[in-house]
Amino acid sequence: MIRENQETLNKLQIVLDLAMVVTALVLAYWLRFYNYEESHLGFESYVPALILLVPLHFLLYYFLGLYEPRRRQSITLEVGRIIRANLLSTMILLALLYFLKEIDYSRQVLIYFVVLTSVLTIGERVALRAILYNIRKNGYNKKHVLIIGTGRLAKRLIGALTENRYLGYEIIGIIDDNIEIGKKLAGIAVTGGVADLEDVIREGKIDEIFITISTKDYDKFRTIIKVCEKSGARTQIVPDYARFIPAKPQMDEIDGIPLINIRHVPLDNFLKAFSKRTFDIAFSFVGILICLPLLALIIIGIKIDSPGPVFFAQERVGLNKRHFKMYKFRTMKVQTSEDSDKEWTIKGDNRKTRLGNLLRKTSIDELPQLWNVLKGDMSLVGPRPERPFFVSQFKEKIPRYMVKHQVRPGITGWAQVNGWRGDTSIRKRIECDIYYIENWMFLFDVKILLMTLFKGFVNKNAY
Repeated sequence: MIRENQETLNKLQIVLDLAMVVTALVLAYWLRFYNYEESHLGFESYVPALILLVPLHFLLYYFLGLYEPRRRQSITLEVGRIIRANLLSTMILLALLYFLKEIDYSRQVLIYFVVLTSVLTIGERVALRAILYNIRKNGYNKKHVLIIGTGRLAKRLIGALTENRYLGYEIIGIIDDNIEIGKKLAGIAVTGGVADLEDVIREGKIDEIFITISTKDYDKFRTIIKVCEKSGARTQIVPDYARFIPAKPQMDEIDGIPLINIRHVPLDNFLKAFSKRTFDIAFSFVGILICLPLLALIIIGIKIDSPGPVFFAQERVGLNKRHFKMYKFRTMKVQTSEDSDKEWTIKGDNRKTRLGNLLRKTSIDELPQLWNVLKGDMSLVGPRPERPFFVSQFKEKIPRYMVKHQVRPGITGWAQVNGWRGDTSIRKRIECDIYYIENWMFLFDVKILLMTLFKGFVNKNAY
């Protein structure tokens, strides 16, 4: 139900945003040519631009996270992203008009358009927030919620429902046999035990119940569910093993016996994997051809800068834990493979060459990995591969670390575009990697590639 409500709200948001784009262009044209007597392009000439701008705005808003299912950003952050997307869309349109040598479009209309789109979209989103807030505040469309259990899951659920108030859930109380009535958990009072459940549901006019009891109390399930069903309230179970399964678990069955796949990997699907691999081959091949002049300049620069080979090959762990040689431009002084395989690069590392420092800061040293992508060792997007020495350490210390090897490693990834690279938290990187693995879709790859272009190459943590 929560997910369905959010999806409905997101669809409404998309329709309203795109309506603002159309309205802004109409108003911009009207403001520019209202009572204008000289000849000019009719509005029908701007329709092709509108056909481009509507899907372009949707894609930019999507890539900038303005349609995230559980957005938690402040209105200030949302406003900044809207303005950035609108400026970018107008710049793309101007560039296209320039290349097409289209000189009859009014630049003043486009200036009005970017201002009006920003003002209207921001106003629409602020208004929608205010409307939803007032609806909840006046008691409309609120759901009175009862939580059964006081463990770790209950605390997490209370935090989530409190933080996402736009969902309209008001927590009336908590039911638990192990805590005294009146005591509070995360600000919510315990209103009774399991024996009091029926009375609490009736008196509190409960609409929805969340059961969060631990496995050791599963013997109470029959009684709890019987009472909940009798009350007619919607009932949802938050399984105690939730931390072991993804947010959208894949269900299967053998002869009627239900199975839950604890790690759903969309790329296990042949067609999805084939489409990703086809894109990798095409993109890496074209990328190598386009970058040939740059590659030649870097090769010459490395030869002049320091003695030694141009390329650096290092063993990494990839798909299905298979080892492969990953290629980079050499950015450090020549050293033994034993030293390079076991030492972490840190800020101010004196092993780097002068040119190498620049190459690493801009991530240009990674360009030879396009060859790894073409060969099939890597993908354009995926978890970054690590050296066997560190893999053997991390798998013992970092929970779920080895899950990253269920897909091809990438040149860039969700962790990297979010700043988790270099000497940063391995746990945070793995969280990002697992999120990517479980939520992969082609547009997600495109989003990461675009984010890499805008902010991923130059990074303060790239040593």
